[in-house]
Amino acid sequence: MVRFLIRAAIFLVTAALGLLVAAWILPEVVLSPSGFITAVIVFAIAQSILAPFILNMARKYAPALLGGIGLVSTFVALLIATFFPGGLTITGIPAWVLATLIVWLVTALGGWVLPLLFLRDRAGKRSKAA
Repeated sequence: MVRFLIRAAIFLVTAALGLLVAAWILPEVVLSPSGFITAVIVFAIAQSILAPFILNMARKYAPALLGGIGLVSTFVALLIATFFPGGLTITGIPAWVLATLIVWLVTALGGWVLPLLFLRDRAGKRSKAA
C-alpha cells in the first residue's frame, strides 16, 4: 500500500513538473496559479486512465502506433486538462506538439528516476531491518 502511495505521489509530482516546464519554456502554454492543482490532478487522472486504454486500442487496431502510446495519451490528457476552466491553456498547433513532447519527456524521465531514488532507499532500509 505504501509503495502504491509513493508511486501515486511520484506520478503527481512528475505531472506537475511536466506542466510547469512546458509553461516555462513555451509562452503559448499558460498555467494559472489558481488552477494549477486542478490541471495537475485532471492531467494525472486522465493520463493514468488513458494510457492503458490507448495501449489496448493500438494493440488491437493499430500495432504500428505502439511506440507512440505515451505521446498520444499525453496529448489526450493535456486536451482533457484544458477543458477545465482556469487551469491550463494551450494555443497553437506548434505549442500543442511541443507541450506534448515536453510533458511526456519530463514525466517519462521522472517516472524512471524518482522511483529509483525513493523506492530503492525504502527497499534498502527494509533489508537492513531484516
